[in-house]
Amino acid sequence: MDAADFYTRIVAEVYGPLKAATQDAEPYAAFVEETGAPALELGCGVGDPLLDLRRRGLDVEGVDSSANMLERCRRRARKQRLRVVLHHQRMESLHLQRRYRAIFLAGPTFNLLPDDTTAVAALRGVRAHLAEAGTLLVSLFVPSPTPPEEIGQARIATADDGAELRVSVVSEERNETERTQTTVLRYERHVRGRSTLVDRPWVMHWYTPAGFEDLAAAAGLVLSAVQPSVGAVVQHYRLQAARCAG
Repeated sequence: MDAADFYTRIVAEVYGPLKAATQDAEPYAAFVEETGAPALELGCGVGDPLLDLRRRGLDVEGVDSSANMLERCRRRARKQRLRVVLHHQRMESLHLQRRYRAIFLAGPTFNLLPDDTTAVAALRGVRAHLAEAGTLLVSLFVPSPTPPEEIGQARIATADDGAELRVSVVSEERNETERTQTTVLRYERHVRGRSTLVDRPWVMHWYTPAGFEDLAAAAGLVLSAVQPSVGAVVQHYRLQAARCAG
C-alpha cells in the first residue's frame, strides 16, 4: 500500500493528534534561506513544517500524494490566514510548472517509497524540477524493529469532537534482503458508543549509503554533502544536478 492510499480517512485524522512530535522547522528554514527560493516540500502532508515556513514569508510550495492530507493542510492554512500553493501528485511522477532552487523532504519521508525503482523515478522527477545550481535535501534512516513489549500497546489522543483516537502496532515483518520493514498499524476512533477500526500496512524501505548514492547518480544527481543528525539516526543528504562533460 503506497502513501496515497495509506494516508486516507481515519489515518489522516489520527495522524496529527498522534504524531510523535511536531517537525522542527528551523533546519528547513535555514536550508531554504541558504539555497534560495522558490522551494518545494515533497510529502508535505498536513503542513509541518510547510506552514511554518510560509509564516516566515518563505516562497515554499508543497506536494503530496494524499488528497486527504492536503485538505487538512488547506484547512490549517485558512485557519492561520496563510496562502499556500499545494499540488496533488506522487513524488515519483512529478509534473509541475516551476523549477525550484530548494527541494526537500521534512524527515525521512523518502523511506516511504517502497523500492529502488520507485526511488529512482522520484529522484529523476526532482532532477527535472531543480533550477540551475538547485539543491535537494533528503533525510534517510534505517528503521529499528519495534520492541516486542510495544506491540499491541496503543498511543491515545483526543480529537476535537471528544473522540478517543488510538494507534497500535499489530505485527511486523522485516526483510533484510529487500531492505523493507512492514508494520501493520491499527487505527481506532471511539466516540459515543460508535467505533471505527482499520488495519493498514506501513512499509519502510531503507538504503545503504553507497546504494543511495548509486540511485542518485542514475537519476542525474551527485552527492555534495552528508550530515548526520544527533545520534546519527537520520542522515541528511544534499544532492545537486550532475554536470554534463564537455
